[in-house]
Amino acid sequence: MSTVEVGAKLEGKVTGITHFGAFIELEGGVTGLVHISEIADTYVKEVKEHLKLEDTVTVKVINVDANGKIGLSIKKAIEKPVVEEQRPSGAFRKEMPREGFRERSGSGGGFSKGGPDRKSGFSGVNRLSFEDKVSRFLKDSEERITSLKKNTEGKRGGRGARRG
Repeated sequence: MSTVEVGAKLEGKVTGITHFGAFIELEGGVTGLVHISEIADTYVKEVKEHLKLEDTVTVKVINVDANGKIGLSIKKAIEKPVVEEQRPSGAFRKEMPREGFRERSGSGGGFSKGGPDRKSGFSGVNRLSFEDKVSRFLKDSEERITSLKKNTEGKRGGRGARRG
């Protein structure tokens, strides 16, 4: 049995597919499991849609337990660009407090919304009030949820979604 170390990237061949993942044979006849959650960055409903028997894949060893069982990941073996850190949801959470404090510090302090003439919520270029940011966030969230529901209902055959 060859030594398999956690963190190593290896080539392997798909030798078995189950509803919960795929078995990958590594060098030296050692077999490990790629759990369904470690196959792709997207939702995987059926393993067979992503992998086929005899496929050669690159995997990363994510754990080796005391019994010698090897946990593998295909999605962690893929190098991701640094751009992923600039997602809108992460940027919104990081920048919102800073912008909010800068915006209010010049307006005499406090957290009041201002007079009735302040309808747009803009106090400068690309500066939104907290209420406008929350409103935008809620709108975006609702759109994403609606889109997600439409996509999953189609994949599930619309079970229970179209009653009465």
